[in-house]
Amino acid sequence: MSRDRDPRSLRRPARSALIATSVTALSLTASGCVVVHGEREILPSTTRAEAAKALQEFTAAYNEADKAYDGTLDADHTTGALADIDSARLKAGKANNPDGNPNHTPLTLTDAKFTIPKKAGWPRWFVADAAGNKGGTARWLLVFTRSSLDDPFQVAYLTLVAPGKVPQFKKDADGWAEPVPVNSTDLATDPGDLSRTYTTYLKDGGETFTDGPHTSQWRAARQKNSKKPGMVTQYIDEPLTNGDYAPLALRTADGGALVFFTTRHFEKQTAYAGTSVPTPNKDVLALTKGEIKQSFTMEFVSNEVALDPKGRGKVTILGRIQGLTSAEGS
Repeated sequence: MSRDRDPRSLRRPARSALIATSVTALSLTASGCVVVHGEREILPSTTRAEAAKALQEFTAAYNEADKAYDGTLDADHTTGALADIDSARLKAGKANNPDGNPNHTPLTLTDAKFTIPKKAGWPRWFVADAAGNKGGTARWLLVFTRSSLDDPFQVAYLTLVAPGKVPQFKKDADGWAEPVPVNSTDLATDPGDLSRTYTTYLKDGGETFTDGPHTSQWRAARQKNSKKPGMVTQYIDEPLTNGDYAPLALRTADGGALVFFTTRHFEKQTAYAGTSVPTPNKDVLALTKGEIKQSFTMEFVSNEVALDPKGRGKVTILGRIQGLTSAEGS
């Protein structure tokens, strides 16, 4: 699968948090009985039984990879933003613990609900909403995608959402959900523009998003950290919208949409002459190239889930998981 990854000389670090919250992905077996002519037929993306099986396969693959700190064990089950976050987490873990994860606790996902859109064309995808034994009381939202009948389902998005915040979805008489086109114009922000709109907001502010930990509070924290004694921190934010990073949206019962999208973030710390950048922790160092002297840049990938209201209004970011994917010192 394609990865919309463009190399950059400036890679931005977000030092203290190697992987702000990292989790894993799941794979689902293809269903020949559901998708006959996926390019033309408007059909459910999969069956409910296959979706349940996918969640089981995901959990097993994640636990194997996490226990061994071996990214090859769940690589077939992840793509897009989640693959970037998860593979970096496992790489750092392996570097510092070659014999495996000494703190491994198996993940369990229960009370699973599946929202499966009825659609034509590719990708085919669905959303799993489950309770986890990690992340407190938050609900785990996993988006499974595949690009052809020959491909397995892989998880591209994984976010955690507070209890009661997952919206009701619009469904037909048979219980199938409705996907929202990325160029839909009946929402506050087109789903296809949400990644760009969000990164613009992080830089310039504005009225597009409701206040909260992933919007106004994050901007305030950046401004506070941008200048500290002996050091300046610069931030660069980029949209990711192509290939496995493409946004996906479901129609909610009130006419709005729940949108999953991806962004990339860089954080560069530069020390004043005569001083040096503080040494990051061992997990960050495991993903760092070059020698850290006067500057240190970290690159993060983040996947977000947002409520995009019908008509006018503000978009609400319900959840965001961000992980460090690389770093560079100079």
